[in-house]
Amino acid sequence: MSAADFLLSPAVQKLMQVLYAAPDQLFSASELAQRTKQERSEVDAIVEHLVRSGLLAKQQTSADQPETVKVDRSFVFHRELRSIALKSFAAAEPIRHMLRSKFKNAVVRAFVLGEHDDNTIEILVVHGAVMPDEASMAAACKKLSKSLHRHLQVHVISSDRLDGLTSRDALAIRLAAASAFEIIAPGDTKAVLPTQRPGLLQSAKKKLASLGFSAPQRSGSR
Repeated sequence: MSAADFLLSPAVQKLMQVLYAAPDQLFSASELAQRTKQERSEVDAIVEHLVRSGLLAKQQTSADQPETVKVDRSFVFHRELRSIALKSFAAAEPIRHMLRSKFKNAVVRAFVLGEHDDNTIEILVVHGAVMPDEASMAAACKKLSKSLHRHLQVHVISSDRLDGLTSRDALAIRLAAASAFEIIAPGDTKAVLPTQRPGLLQSAKKKLASLGFSAPQRSGSR
């Protein structure tokens, strides 16, 4: 079993979700078992393997205190593994599941904009013809925050607002940053886009047609 195989194990994912949410915090095996709702013996075995692999570092303040572990930031693949975790089980997957199950008729697209130093995850939600209920969104994010052990900072905009962004817009710059990634793409949900208003020229042509006129044709070049 390699150091990266933890991504394939649900038991280890639960453990790393807690540890990555507070990478500088020390946890005892009993605390990890309680937070992840797993058997202590299973947690002990996982922790020992991750310590040997270099992902976790042990620390014991005194002989009468339980041994604790925390994320080892010096691990050669620490940043890469933390990024993978963020883009999968530690954030993207549960956030995607929440949005697709509770707001499938409203959310057209969604992005993770990044992760702050205080472990807050910033999310951009793009709605279509239906806007998600603010109170319901707040309640769902609060519940998910508790499960992820992270605070979620959510921005909600319309699809028209997203389409109208220019390259100089602050939000467009953030979406183009390496830290941002899409978690819900167009067509992933049942949400529909708002009805597009016809352009002025198209409206004028329809109005003329209804009156029995036709738009003048341009003559060809001579």
